[in-house]
Amino acid sequence: MATARVRPPLNSFGISFGLSGLAGTWSEAARSLASPQVVAEALWVLAIAAWLVTVVLILNRAPSWRALADDVRHPVLGPFTALVPLPPMIWGAHLAATDPVVGTILVWLGATASAVFGAWFVAQLLAVPRGLAAVHGGYFLPAVAASLLSAQSLAVIRQDGLALPLFGVGVLFWALVGGAVLARLMAGPELPGGLLPTLGIFSAPPAVAGNAWWVMTGGDTGAVGMLLAGSMVAVLAPHLFLLRRYLRLEFVVGFWALTFTTAASATFGLRLLAASSTSGWAMPAGWAVLGIATAVIALIAAFTVRLWLGSALSRRSAHRAALDV
Repeated sequence: MATARVRPPLNSFGISFGLSGLAGTWSEAARSLASPQVVAEALWVLAIAAWLVTVVLILNRAPSWRALADDVRHPVLGPFTALVPLPPMIWGAHLAATDPVVGTILVWLGATASAVFGAWFVAQLLAVPRGLAAVHGGYFLPAVAASLLSAQSLAVIRQDGLALPLFGVGVLFWALVGGAVLARLMAGPELPGGLLPTLGIFSAPPAVAGNAWWVMTGGDTGAVGMLLAGSMVAVLAPHLFLLRRYLRLEFVVGFWALTFTTAASATFGLRLLAASSTSGWAMPAGWAVLGIATAVIALIAAFTVRLWLGSALSRRSAHRAALDV
């Protein structure tokens, strides 16, 4: 008799996605705050390792390819499939400065996969009724987050002719999907506890768009950057009032849905503060932003490790009990 092998759900890719976002934040901090670059590089390696482990576990423990396809089509978990190509694409943009060939290949592969899945996902929304009850913040991932991150990554490798149209696609679906998600949240039913952290994804687009615009304009964000900065503050502020609800929830891997929003917002914040470097408070404010983002994601990582250890101990105890029968 063997212990049950648990297959990670698709939203487990949120771990590598969130770590990639934090690595990007520390990379920006190395530029604007002169923080140690080694911290950023360590986080990039950790993010890559988390992505590889997740891929291996999901493929190794899937009972069949049909089971994987069912996961992709699932109305609740399916949108998280968009997370699969995003970390490699972000790593490619990071690598482009030191290894242009590998970096460019990863960016193109990630952008292409994201575009294909995004088009398929939108087609499913149009052709397969699922009801508003299935909708949650994760629906921003396939067409909004993927498009904006593709725009940013393509701009890094100087594909500006594609970056701007993709930025427009991301903004378009930000409006369309955002309206549907807001309508679902207002009309009910109430989100289950495990999906409540996807409210963090609802707040991600302004920061993700702001970072993409910053890269596309070479740091000259202008009026668009200020509009996105104001929007970012507006959608982040409600989470201060949701904090008590988050703390009352039983911890699940879904809490990683909060991490990329945290990292992207911190990165955009650091860039805005760097643009205001003449202000005496910009440097300490930047360190505060970096510290808060790192602490939030480190806390979620610590709870994740505790969850895994508790699950492993429970399975081992169950296995021993079965052997004693």
